[in-house]
Amino acid sequence: MPVRAPFLRTALLAAALLTACGTTPEPGPPASGAAAKPSPTSPSPAPTASAAPTAAASVGGPGTACALPVSFSLAEGWEPETVEKPEDPDFAALVEQGPATIVCEATSEGTPHIGFLRVWTAPKGPAGAALSAFVKDDRTKALVLKDVKLGGTAAVEARYSAYSALEEEWRDGRSFAVETAKGTVVIVELGGLDAEEDAVVAAYELAKSTFEVA
Repeated sequence: MPVRAPFLRTALLAAALLTACGTTPEPGPPASGAAAKPSPTSPSPAPTASAAPTAAASVGGPGTACALPVSFSLAEGWEPETVEKPEDPDFAALVEQGPATIVCEATSEGTPHIGFLRVWTAPKGPAGAALSAFVKDDRTKALVLKDVKLGGTAAVEARYSAYSALEEEWRDGRSFAVETAKGTVVIVELGGLDAEEDAVVAAYELAKSTFEVA
């Protein structure tokens, strides 16, 4: 089966823009204090209470849109769907990033913002190594990893600057990863044109605060 339309359209648009814009600006040196290994710094500050969303649905559990070895809640207006790897090898690369393959995407189509939460799986190994390899490419810089706890499970969160071809500027990015009992690493990535808006960041924080490994 082909990959679901929303993710494929987004991936094709991004690829076309990168081609049209030529090479991505050369990343600058990592910001002071940046690290390539987890550090026991405090978690990212949560959005203000006024922006905190209410859980309206869940993803990953039995009967949900995506079969995953983890589960978490989605804010109102966020809709998940499974992403399946295309049979065409030319399109198959669009669902892969570093060691990871996308398996699920929740989009904010029912809200005024443009954002997504993408769930990726990577082969068994340290979550920090998988997350670093997933995030670090020629369109990111200033990567910082930190240890966090998600539902009582040790995890790693990444903060970095990511280059947006649509807006031709560097923007804040964030993702987190956790090892599962099924021998895979699950990575949840926040992105989209409005990924820095309080309401979109709040949806990511909701996923973190409700995250559980099956």
